[in-house]
Amino acid sequence: MTFVLEGPVLEGSRVRLEPLGHRHAEGLSRAGQENRSSYGYTWVPGPGEVEGYIDVQLGRAAEGKLAPYVQVDRASGQVIGATAYWEPRCWRDEDSLTAIEVGFTWLAASAQGTGVNTESKYLLFRHAFEVWGVARVDLKTDARNSRSRAAIESVGARFEGVLRNWSPSWVPGEEGRLRDSAIFSITAEEWPGARARLEARIAGRAVAR
Repeated sequence: MTFVLEGPVLEGSRVRLEPLGHRHAEGLSRAGQENRSSYGYTWVPGPGEVEGYIDVQLGRAAEGKLAPYVQVDRASGQVIGATAYWEPRCWRDEDSLTAIEVGFTWLAASAQGTGVNTESKYLLFRHAFEVWGVARVDLKTDARNSRSRAAIESVGARFEGVLRNWSPSWVPGEEGRLRDSAIFSITAEEWPGARARLEARIAGRAVAR
């Protein structure tokens, strides 16, 4: 038996993470067609691209490389974005997950800055550390994407450095080129403190509402 990457439904007070499927195409299309000005460095499907986007992500899932999610606003039931577990590593043994990345994350413009990102990351981190028992969770972004870097740091991840020519660029006009990627992580030793801080932020948002 070897570890199989399968992401279960993860539910918080504001957001529910559901495994991606073609039934989410209409909702993803609607979310991705809001103001797109913040997507300069991010792969977000445009009009007519959603079915292909889902096919690519489900193909990666079938290869065991990805557990893709949609982010659903619990109050409205609307799809408001996507995220994923990505690149599982089983260094200790084939049955035990050592590390995982959280990535392919984007939110509709109306959901940005609402606390959804914080809660989504909390749900993903908690499952990875407390159910799968990982030693670390990775996050990475285009090194030029200051907005994304700030968002990653805001959920408690520590900056580790920049890996040059590491990932495909998603910037229009840079097709086929590689980008420099800023790498962040949370380790198992850091998780209890990060969890407490995230829970405090989530509770503060709930009180503010």
